[in-house]
Amino acid sequence: MQILKQTGAGIQRLYDRHTSIRKPKIAEKVRHIIEDVQQKGDEAVIKYTRRFDKAKLSPKDLRVPENEISAAFQNITSDFVSSLKVVLSNVFLFYKKQNQKAARVRQDDGILLKENILPLDSVGIYVPAGTAPLVSSVYMSVIPAKVAGVKRIVIATPPDKNGHVNPYILAVANLLNVNEIYKMGGAQAIAALSLGTKSIPKVDKIIGPGNMYVTEAKRQLFGYVDIDMLAGPTELVIIANRYSNPNFIMADLEAQSEHLGGLSILVTTSKQLIKQIRKKVAKGYIIYAKNITEAIEITNKIAPEHLQILTNNPVSVAKNIRNAAAIFLGPYSPTALGDYAAGPSHVLPTLGTARFFSGIGISDFMKKSHIISYSKRALEKMKDPIEKIAKLEGLPKHYESVNARFQH
Repeated sequence: MQILKQTGAGIQRLYDRHTSIRKPKIAEKVRHIIEDVQQKGDEAVIKYTRRFDKAKLSPKDLRVPENEISAAFQNITSDFVSSLKVVLSNVFLFYKKQNQKAARVRQDDGILLKENILPLDSVGIYVPAGTAPLVSSVYMSVIPAKVAGVKRIVIATPPDKNGHVNPYILAVANLLNVNEIYKMGGAQAIAALSLGTKSIPKVDKIIGPGNMYVTEAKRQLFGYVDIDMLAGPTELVIIANRYSNPNFIMADLEAQSEHLGGLSILVTTSKQLIKQIRKKVAKGYIIYAKNITEAIEITNKIAPEHLQILTNNPVSVAKNIRNAAAIFLGPYSPTALGDYAAGPSHVLPTLGTARFFSGIGISDFMKKSHIISYSKRALEKMKDPIEKIAKLEGLPKHYESVNARFQH
């Protein structure tokens, strides 16, 4: 592991890592793919699926048929299904405890102000496959959408070279009653979900992690649809002191390094811990802090996706953390628990965007309408303020539309 000083270019690059996400060459390639899908629809999706995933498909092959979804269970052990149901129960339990309470104001003179909170009509879930299927991304994205009340949930995931979707992804989707699944990945999948094709109706929002091409496509297509966030490689910061178990720290840092491009950082007040860990863990960074207050300050500047607090009093440390997407307290709450089983979704902001983004919740799958109802008497009391503001803004007919109600 590399030791970083608190002053210098190395640590500043950590603080500013969000600036490295956009690559001009990738942006140009993605722009071309999006334009191609916009103009040629299914034909373009099929072309890029053949080019990048080596799978030969026709338009009718893009959607996974019901019989293929059902057949997936033949390749799944009953033990896996039993374990999965325990995990799904945890995630459902957490999100059912979230609630969206609509604002409501009723005043004298016949004024009623309130909100209507409604689920989105449709959501697209992007599930990477690559070298291994990210099965957990299915339930960590689908369940909050289900609890929110979204009716149409769509999954897009790359096929293998034989044109098949991983059976574990299909089985999990089926257990969650999601049967609209498309064999497509990369920027072309994001474009198809955002713009729609003859075979693939567009969605209202796209959720889920992906590589740089997926992230860039989400950036360019924001506005055609809503997106969850622009995420980079996964991240972990561990705050530790002399009371922390070095074996736990090493195991957690190495687990993070399993991810391609994963970022692991140890922030510690213990020089002894640095000596123990520095040469035993190959990847990542170590930052020495004079005290816990300084460790907290450094962590808030990094604003990590995952933060583990392995000090002897993690609760008191956590009270001062302002910027971290998911915080794990104590020696028996490793990041892997949150990745797979604890309950809250592992779809989390990275690249320091935990300063202003949050992990996904049911509110991400909802929209609000403002309801405004005034009586004539209540409107009359607003005539004077409206007239002054409308004149100031050079929009006199706005006031006239109000005054017209009192001319007869």
